This record gives sequence, C-alpha cells and structure tokens, in this order.
Amino acid sequence: MTPEQKDALLQLLEALPAADLEAVTRFAEFLLSRRDGALAERILAAPAAASLPVPVEIPPPENIPRPENEKVVAAVKRLSKTYFMLDKKKMLGMTSDLVTQHILHGRASEEVVDELQSLFEQHYRQLKQGDAD
Repeated sequence: MTPEQKDALLQLLEALPAADLEAVTRFAEFLLSRRDGALAERILAAPAAASLPVPVEIPPPENIPRPENEKVVAAVKRLSKTYFMLDKKKMLGMTSDLVTQHILHGRASEEVVDELQSLFEQHYRQLKQGDAD
C-alpha cells in the first residue's frame, strides 16, 4: 500500500462514526480470514493491536432551525438530518412510538415534536459520552 493510499484510508476511517468503524474492522477481519486465516489470527491475537484505542471524534449536529408549526414527520426528517451521526435503528422504537401517539392517539404535534427533539438530543449526549450502547 502506498503512503497516499494509507493516508486516504486513514482519513476515511477517521470520518466514520464508531458503529461504522466497527463494521469496517469486522469486514476487514473477515476478508483477511478468508484469504489467510492464520495471519488473521496472529493479527487479532497481537496484544498491541487489541489494546490500541480507536479515537472517535463525534461531529456537532447540523444547525437546522425548527420551523413554526412543524409536522411530526417533518420533524423526524429534520432531526435525522440534524443528528446525522446517530444510529437511527437504535432510536426507531422510541421514535415510532411518538409518531404513533400523534397519528393514532391524537397527541398534539407540538408536544410530540418537543419530545422528539429531546430524544435526539439525549441520544447525541450519550454518544458524546461514549454510552451509546
């Protein structure tokens, strides 16, 4: 691998959120184990490789202002763009519960949007603190 390729790969990896970085690592381990299982085992067993911390910089949320009289579905879209770094699958249950409360049970959209905002903010704070799991 050339130094330019290493630099490019490192920049790509540093830009990934923690969950995606974990997926890339597991995929690389899988590819290497298919090609050379013994080498993969030696690399994974090496204490230096296993103990290296992976620095993850969590980007700040996008500044997308909340419009007046925002609809619930529009709020989910806005918050998903605002907090692009969050794993939406982890939030799906809580988000869909709030949307359901609005659509099926008639809960006021302003209340639901407020709660959605709080939910996304809370998950972002947890991610910043390293407690996202």
